[in-house]
Amino acid sequence: MSSKTKASTKKSKNISTQSSQESIIIHGARMHNLKNVTVSIPRNQLVVVTGVSGSGKSSLTMDTLFAEGQRKYAESLSSYARQFLGRRDKPDVDFIKGLCPAIAIEQKVSTKNSRSTVGSMTEILDYIRLLYARIGKTYSPISGQLVKKDSVSDVVDFIQNLKAQSKVHVLIPFVIHSDRKAEEELDLLLQKGFSRIYIPNYDSENPRNNTLRIEDVIDQKNFSQYSGDVYVLIDRIVVKEQFEEEDLHRLADSIQTAFYESEGSCYLEVQYADEGAFLHNFNNHFEADGMEFEEPTPHLFSFNSPMGACPKCEGFGQVLGISETLVIPNDRLIVYEGAVACWSGDKMSAWKKDFIHREGLKGFPIHKAIKDLDKAQYAILWSWIQDFFKMVEENLYKIQYRVLQARYRGKTRCLYCGGSRLRPEALYIKVGDKDIAEISSMPIDELYTWLQDLHLSTTDASIAKRILLEINQRLSTLLDVGLSYLHLDRLANTLSGGESQRIQLTKFLGSNLTNSLYILDEPSIGLHPRDTARLIQVLKNLRDLHNTVIVVEHDEMMMHEADYIIDMGPLAAHLGGEVIATGDYDAIISNPKSLTGKYLSHEL
Repeated sequence: MSSKTKASTKKSKNISTQSSQESIIIHGARMHNLKNVTVSIPRNQLVVVTGVSGSGKSSLTMDTLFAEGQRKYAESLSSYARQFLGRRDKPDVDFIKGLCPAIAIEQKVSTKNSRSTVGSMTEILDYIRLLYARIGKTYSPISGQLVKKDSVSDVVDFIQNLKAQSKVHVLIPFVIHSDRKAEEELDLLLQKGFSRIYIPNYDSENPRNNTLRIEDVIDQKNFSQYSGDVYVLIDRIVVKEQFEEEDLHRLADSIQTAFYESEGSCYLEVQYADEGAFLHNFNNHFEADGMEFEEPTPHLFSFNSPMGACPKCEGFGQVLGISETLVIPNDRLIVYEGAVACWSGDKMSAWKKDFIHREGLKGFPIHKAIKDLDKAQYAILWSWIQDFFKMVEENLYKIQYRVLQARYRGKTRCLYCGGSRLRPEALYIKVGDKDIAEISSMPIDELYTWLQDLHLSTTDASIAKRILLEINQRLSTLLDVGLSYLHLDRLANTLSGGESQRIQLTKFLGSNLTNSLYILDEPSIGLHPRDTARLIQVLKNLRDLHNTVIVVEHDEMMMHEADYIIDMGPLAAHLGGEVIATGDYDAIISNPKSLTGKYLSHEL
């Protein structure tokens, strides 16, 4: 016998010993068609409850076991808390012994909240929002440059990395407020302790003359003679090979003064011995290209928060307007064949002819299916469609145009946010090369691979380590239960019952609960056998966390892998409601009373 087989046998014996010592005992269950059922369920095992449909499986598990678990939990709360839970009736059972906290994952989870998505159901989106808030980098939509908030230490580090003997002027812009004269501003600077202004290139032959004493400028009473940019000189230094501690303190104080006096800006003019002078701008405001950006916070990436929701669609991703699916009902058609439904008919077909003539000459593929158009080509077509409906709006005083508009009106993707549900400011922030809307629309398997290949700096990797661990764990579970094709922004109310069940299972696994009772109602429905095997492994992992997992199932593979089976029957309705057989897979097969066992052994 191999070591692996020995370990498996040993584990099985340990489970059996533990189950004999401690079980959940249901005594005298009479819910629905149950006939005074008494049964012992071993704890910390994977238990399958099977039998023909209507034999009493759900009555035993959901309506008796889970209902009593929830009722006892409610009774453990204060009277104040219980008033919010509503009254729970005691199931018709004598007693249940050894019951632990119960969680039921039903076959169909009805989600009425139109905002709920796969990402929010699994809580993956919460961690992704935290990831973007902590290590996300903001990029300007105008220039594409990284938007960075400079600190005093950033400027000090910049100066320390300059060539030795380079001369540095620490400057701030000289600003004349609307209610003051230049001389008044200069006088205020004197009162604050500043003594010089600096005018680059004022005297190109003798750069020393670029620095002027404020008192001398005031005495001249002719400030207008100084053209170009004028700065206030905060400090001037010569870069050393190695700065002393007191030099760094002085430098930091000067830079802090510059940020404070200019309300965020600090300029360094660096004069290299052989390369001329260069002006460098630092800003402790979060801005670039004349735009001020939002600093990343988790709420900025939430479409359920006023801080992050798109102001046009309010976080729904859709608005009432011209529906793309109504305008183009069949995306396999080409424009030439009439893919755009609103351009049909004698009068409106002029728009189609005009589009084909004008855009066709420019190279638009009029013989290409709509679904095969790239984003730029589709944008050209949709721009024409929008112009068409603008014309319709201008003629709404005519009944035929009102009918035409109503025909193609419906829920459509919000153009302001592109269906992302988020403010544009949230999409300026990226991790790696993608914003949060892009990764939310990726299939789970692609997202998992992308995160594995994500390259981060040492600092960012340290910050994101724990967050990525939680995300990857949940994504891995979604892959294990066969949901690799879903994406995080998929609406919860579009999921099937089996998909909802497995997503809930992912959430509970991520929480790492122990010593709990999980009850699942036919989680393998609609699964490929390969995915059923992966689901079984997930359930075993849940069991190995010292949880009791009870599955209402008909699947043969699930029964074969179960630690314990309870067969209900013998038939349905009033002919059922009894425990016919209990034990492992072999015990069910060898029991002559078990209808399930006869099918498993191929006797029937």
